[in-house]
Amino acid sequence: MLFAIQSRLNGELGHRLGSGVPAALISFGTGLVILLAGCAVVPSIRRSVARVWQTIRSPSGGLRWYQCIGGLAGAFLVATQSITVAVIGVAVFTVAVVAGQAVSSLVVDRIGLGPAGPQPYTPLRVVGALVALAAVVLAVSDRLNHPSGLLLAVLPALGGVFTAVQQAVNGRVARTAGLDASAALAAGVINFLVGFIALLVVFLAELVFRGAPNSLPSDPWLYFGGACGVIFISAAAAVVRVVGVFVLGLGTIAGQLIASLFIDLFLPASDQAVSLPVVAGTLLALVAVVVASIPNLRRS
Repeated sequence: MLFAIQSRLNGELGHRLGSGVPAALISFGTGLVILLAGCAVVPSIRRSVARVWQTIRSPSGGLRWYQCIGGLAGAFLVATQSITVAVIGVAVFTVAVVAGQAVSSLVVDRIGLGPAGPQPYTPLRVVGALVALAAVVLAVSDRLNHPSGLLLAVLPALGGVFTAVQQAVNGRVARTAGLDASAALAAGVINFLVGFIALLVVFLAELVFRGAPNSLPSDPWLYFGGACGVIFISAAAAVVRVVGVFVLGLGTIAGQLIASLFIDLFLPASDQAVSLPVVAGTLLALVAVVVASIPNLRRS
């Protein structure tokens, strides 16, 4: 749900600033400030971050530096939110991200990139992926009315592919950091730090070649995207070690649809209204999550 809210916030912020890169940088920057504040006041988070650093430096630690750069994928996805949502809309953006994530998460789980280990291609998992894709297409079927902007959907599709990898490596970082809630927050600190540095480099390059963005808007609600990301990334890092990348991805899909439904009900845009396909797609996505989770429920 938070991912859908973040997409709306960052997309609007990017539209106001006239560029998606500074909007993404603000989102990651506010999230990083929140997490660093948590490190300053919670000793267990500092110990978890230090544990990750010690493990990376140890030759036999079991965690490599390249497994800690999941923030690059997060930075790319947040940047695509800010760049494309205002043009192609949240609906097409969601379809593209889900299409990339559903396929990528199956592969990521199969090769065992996540902390849950290799997950086989079972009929239920494949059916769950197909039903999830069908659910999202159904939910947005009456909103795909921007054919000129469909080419931009390639960016969020790639973001969806990278998101599955990000969730897997962040789960490994969280497992290395420990088994408590502080470990998930430590994984979030590393994720946001890497993403912020990457976005800062891109922003400085854009500043040189394109000039400064528009002035910052005064609406405070536009700056809560980073807080949404902190909660989402930390929770995902804690959950992925239990359910795997694929089921986590399907749960994210269902959450996006449910949040979009509530947003359209209570905070509708001028050109959006709740329709039967949206409701039907939401229910179908929830069915997909249950179907794909059956093996995990049996193990529990």
